[in-house]
Amino acid sequence: MKNLISKMDKPLLILMILYSVLGLVMILSASSVSAVLRYHVSSYYFFIRQAIFIIGSFMIGFGFVLRFPTSKYKYVTPLMVFGIIIALAGLFIYGKISNGAQSWYRLGFFNLQPTEFAKSVIIIYMAVFYGKSLKKKKTLYYNLIPVAVAICFFVLIAMQPDLGGAIIIAGISFFLFNIVPLDKAGKTKLIKVLGIGGVLVGVLVLYSGTELLNAMQMSRLQFKNPCSRYAENTGYQVCNGFIAIHNGGVFGVGLGNSSQKYLYLPEAHTDFIFPIIVEELGLLFGIIVIIGYGYMLYRILKIAKHADNPRGSILAYGTFLLILFHLLVNLMGILALIPLTGVPLPYLSYGGSFTINVVLMTFVVQRVAIETKMNQTKREISKLGQN
Repeated sequence: MKNLISKMDKPLLILMILYSVLGLVMILSASSVSAVLRYHVSSYYFFIRQAIFIIGSFMIGFGFVLRFPTSKYKYVTPLMVFGIIIALAGLFIYGKISNGAQSWYRLGFFNLQPTEFAKSVIIIYMAVFYGKSLKKKKTLYYNLIPVAVAICFFVLIAMQPDLGGAIIIAGISFFLFNIVPLDKAGKTKLIKVLGIGGVLVGVLVLYSGTELLNAMQMSRLQFKNPCSRYAENTGYQVCNGFIAIHNGGVFGVGLGNSSQKYLYLPEAHTDFIFPIIVEELGLLFGIIVIIGYGYMLYRILKIAKHADNPRGSILAYGTFLLILFHLLVNLMGILALIPLTGVPLPYLSYGGSFTINVVLMTFVVQRVAIETKMNQTKREISKLGQN
């Protein structure tokens, strides 16, 4: 284990730990009031649960993910894809409805959200598939199989309906497909065909009368000037997020002193954790948090670029896209630049499935970094032996 840890990307590991600790502190602060007044539980309820998710994820990461070679992912990937499809389909029968979406399985202590794991499964599947197909130089149409799987995931998630999750799945799949070094001319033609097909499907859906979005989600499309609709659901939450950011000023009102967490922001410990951070710790600290995210993404991107093989590279690029899309959709949503879709902030927001998924995928990136350094050492030893 010491040998593996020595080969990890240290700055990325430090950022993982720092953001996990910051997330725990802010979840305790943001949820302490709503836990008692809204959910009628202990003020430490969400903090304790998140601590369990974080500690459990890090234990699995260090104990299993770092030790498991990415070359062996091919043995479990088919089962993972099949399992996610079954889990997503099963939601329509056994799923729990929350905020207008049927996206969770109630498992007692833990509410399982398959959509979060679908994001990592499509990344792993595309990495394994293209890592193998590029070596064998398969046909371009054969290489569309992961795209078909991604479309299947997208449709099942959109039907819940979970617009934010579906958009992130689509974004990850689209950019990963474009990153894969396939025949450029043929890929361009396929992208055009898929684009035209997507438009036609969209038109058919619009004229079929099928409702992919419920009334609550349709209302979120009214996202501009939220404070002009303060008394309405379409503006209340985002406007209170604005008020929290304004209250914080440059240096904040002090840790634990937020006024907006007193039920003004119903999702203060999940989707709206960033406004609470700015309110309590200030705009300057909020900017530092965003810069830290940028450095985290840079470290992952660096690992992706230096990976020894397409499989490792795609795994790291996919995790980069996963974190990037969550950052963009969350921050732009709370700033009323795009519709609010209920997407959490990596490492900082409360959430079991999301926390486990993003931590483990970052450990997958660490495994890619370890394998790159191992292979580099082997090559250096081999050169010394030849000399």
